[in-house]
Amino acid sequence: MPNDPARSLNDVLDPTDRTAEILFGLIMVLTFTGSLSVVQAGRGDVREMLIGALGCNLAWGIIDAAFYLMGSAAEKSRDLVTVRAVRRAPAPEVAHRLIADALPPGLASAVEPADLETMRQRLIRLPEPPDHAGLGKDDWLGGLVVFLLVFFATFPVAVPFMLMSHASAALRVSNAIAILMLFMLGYQSGRRAGRKRPWIMGIVMVVIGAAFVTLTVALGG
Repeated sequence: MPNDPARSLNDVLDPTDRTAEILFGLIMVLTFTGSLSVVQAGRGDVREMLIGALGCNLAWGIIDAAFYLMGSAAEKSRDLVTVRAVRRAPAPEVAHRLIADALPPGLASAVEPADLETMRQRLIRLPEPPDHAGLGKDDWLGGLVVFLLVFFATFPVAVPFMLMSHASAALRVSNAIAILMLFMLGYQSGRRAGRKRPWIMGIVMVVIGAAFVTLTVALGG
């Protein structure tokens, strides 16, 4: 793991995973703001909505972090099983097949048999692997980042209701912030994907986010 804390936090989750976590937290809070009746809402209703939104994202942040840690543990266990199988393979060809199966399809198709043999030899020379795969510092840091992304996605959308006395005006500002956040998530995703017009992905993300929120509210979420 790099010694630079800023780099570590930036690399702890795949950019796509970070986008997904922020989008998840954003959709969750929008289901609360979207169900608020601004015509009849008083300060008590707004306060109840804010408590519900914060509590919901707090709970889902913890749950999502737990799922992340479970997934990391499962992935490490699979890797450990693969390493053991390669080291104990009865023939090099069997080990090569195991290594190729563990690689992403696009990468596996570009790897030559000589490369597979090099990897096999390196795995054999490694110290005996542990009996059980444990979670490391990167895994716990990743779980923390997942929690923070889901939970703090609440605040940009909720802040207008904390600062503004008129619920209708706060809702308009909140929705504008949500649209901007959705657009930026899509725009960044488009840039990472090498799109020539990443703004199109931004618009698509706004549409998808709005559809998810509408569906969730309609189903009583």
